[in-house]
Amino acid sequence: MDDQSLNMKLIYASERGDIEEIEQLLTNGASVDYKDRDGRTALMAATQKNQIETVKLLLEADSDVNTRDITQLTPFICSGANGFNEIINMMLRYGADINIVNRFGGTALLPSSEKGYLKTVQICLDAGVPVNHVNNLGWSALLEAVILGNGGRLYSIIIEILVDAGADVHLADRVGKSSVQHAKELNQQKVLKILKKEYQENNAHIKTAKALYKGNHYEQAITVINQGLAIDNNNLDLYFIKGLCLQELKRYEDALGEYKKALALDPNDLDFYFYTANCLRLMKKPEEALAEYEKACELDHRETFYRYHKSNYLRELGRHEEAVIEMDKLLTLQPHRYDFSFHKANSLRSLGKHEEAIKAIENAIVKDPNNPLYQLHKNQSLKLLKKNANKYKAGE
Repeated sequence: MDDQSLNMKLIYASERGDIEEIEQLLTNGASVDYKDRDGRTALMAATQKNQIETVKLLLEADSDVNTRDITQLTPFICSGANGFNEIINMMLRYGADINIVNRFGGTALLPSSEKGYLKTVQICLDAGVPVNHVNNLGWSALLEAVILGNGGRLYSIIIEILVDAGADVHLADRVGKSSVQHAKELNQQKVLKILKKEYQENNAHIKTAKALYKGNHYEQAITVINQGLAIDNNNLDLYFIKGLCLQELKRYEDALGEYKKALALDPNDLDFYFYTANCLRLMKKPEEALAEYEKACELDHRETFYRYHKSNYLRELGRHEEAVIEMDKLLTLQPHRYDFSFHKANSLRSLGKHEEAIKAIENAIVKDPNNPLYQLHKNQSLKLLKKNANKYKAGE
């Protein structure tokens, strides 16, 4: 077997999490940091699939923790952007660069804040990832949590943690709006109180449970929550926090059970579909997770939050055709959202549809003509389009 075949087998085995084969391939001389055509090492492939034991093995084999793929993604940012907490903690122990940024100019803190990965946000902050870093879209982690969140239970806690860590509530985006202004426009009343440091938790059980959760004392938090539920078993916030704790303990079925109890009490509380979807995601049940996102979209078809996060998950799965469909629906609802056009362009480029990608990114450029990130991505699409045209002429 030649070296390339051996190396590619290592990447495929790492995706599957086949420890026995990986060990054999490394013994036979496979290069731990060999990159495929997408610039992925075995470590990146394992990280993308949340193969925890495989990641541990590859790090012990001295795989480069800060290597980048062709999209400028590193294993550290990848694990942060996907809420893979065990992996991101391993990356930190093996010397991950906490200041490294992705192709959008964002640290691992930004996508975790955007996507609602509460514990990941806390891990990033505890590790020293700068709280007020601004990406090339002009957003900080706090701005992303307000703009791309929905002001519900999960995002309120994330925003609370960011503010406590020193997030600048007056930092403005590229159109001159701060997190406070966005929260006002989005009618996120609880978030506004948190941003102004006026919010106080009145329920003693919730306050104690949240503190225990933040301190990684999940079993104790569950005990406190059960005490609260014995007094008031209609309190949806208690079911939510209990679900979070159970997820951290990897008791995913139990977490789903708590979220479904809450939905039985209030079927119109769409946030719990978001929580069930995220839980199913961690269980590696993509179709069930997507179905939960879609339930929320159908129950409130004018709501962009759930559809946006569904599209995020589709991109994560590499299902870009479906992601584009979701983005088109979002742009129908909010045609002024240049970030939607930007994400659509990225999916189209991943599909090799460079002419369509250029049209989509040009729509973003019209909305924000001075953003260098959009021009950069347009130029990249133009380059790929030219490359494909030359291949066609050459008869390749």
